[in-house]
Amino acid sequence: MASEGRNLVGVDIGSTSIKVCEIKESRRGITLERFGFHPLHEEAIVDGHIRDTAAVVDGLERLFHRSRRKRIAIRASGHGVIIKKITLPLMTPEELAEQIGWESEQHIPFDRTEVQIDHQILARNEGTGQMDVLLVAAKLEELNSLLNVTQDAGLRPLVVDLDAFCVQNVYTRAYGESPEDETHVLIHTGASLTTINIISRGITAFTRDIAMAGNMITEEIQRRMGVSFAEAEAMKCEPTPLPEVASAIDLAVDRLVSEVHRSLDFYIGTTGDDAISKIFLSGGTANLEPLVHELERRQGSVADRGGSAIEATVERIDPLLVAHPDPKKVDPASLVGRSLQMTVALGLALRKEKEKR
Repeated sequence: MASEGRNLVGVDIGSTSIKVCEIKESRRGITLERFGFHPLHEEAIVDGHIRDTAAVVDGLERLFHRSRRKRIAIRASGHGVIIKKITLPLMTPEELAEQIGWESEQHIPFDRTEVQIDHQILARNEGTGQMDVLLVAAKLEELNSLLNVTQDAGLRPLVVDLDAFCVQNVYTRAYGESPEDETHVLIHTGASLTTINIISRGITAFTRDIAMAGNMITEEIQRRMGVSFAEAEAMKCEPTPLPEVASAIDLAVDRLVSEVHRSLDFYIGTTGDDAISKIFLSGGTANLEPLVHELERRQGSVADRGGSAIEATVERIDPLLVAHPDPKKVDPASLVGRSLQMTVALGLALRKEKEKR
């Protein structure tokens, strides 16, 4: 991928908050010039659909009211986005561009007129006469909703990316390409969605979205304690939660990790790849120690229902390895407890104004 021009401002409109990152690349490295965080009320975005446009526009305007830079990169996610790795006969990029629309009809459960389709060649195998292609489709209705809300806030969206690839951008910049003989798993778990991206031989081999994340944990606390969603969220984030709260967190985390392991078992069972050696976490829910501990506990043991044994270390991605905060422009206090939440926004900020695939 070749790129030129200035970096775009990364804007991550999530289900419970908006995160904004602005970086500057130079010969000395990458500096974080700005980080913004604006909470959204729990009904503003539901199941990936923007329900309260005014609240989102207001949040964007507040985050950008002192900024002259309006060219942004945004992310799409949720049920309206499909990612598939497909195998096709070898062909030129030009031939693939002509053929991809017809190929998508076999793999995408939406009408072609309802989606925006993109693709990327992952690998070419001259020996077999085939090539692996990553096919991506996003529903136009949801894309247009994102574009409209950012334009209403006076912004100019130039790039739309996906959570899985934004996290992969940060992971690659922070840790380099994964070794050829290792498979790494990137797990981004936010408020409403957990995204799994398995990287094998340096390329995406498997992706899956799980409709379980931080809100599920909060709702379990809410049910157990008989409190409001906001109160349950505050209880979840306590450094030392009450015993009943801790029990609720453990129960919900166990469900989430079980679903993650089912995905890993499926990947191993269908590919034969048993080289998973590292699991990297990002997203706000990755701040929860019980999630890290449960993932670590499951490694090396055979998963439930006859699953595969996985030997892997678990660690959190550190976005600040990619972009060091400029102390004159970024208040360190604004990053406390937020660095994992900025991962997608930072991945978007690594995109350029004049980027070509």
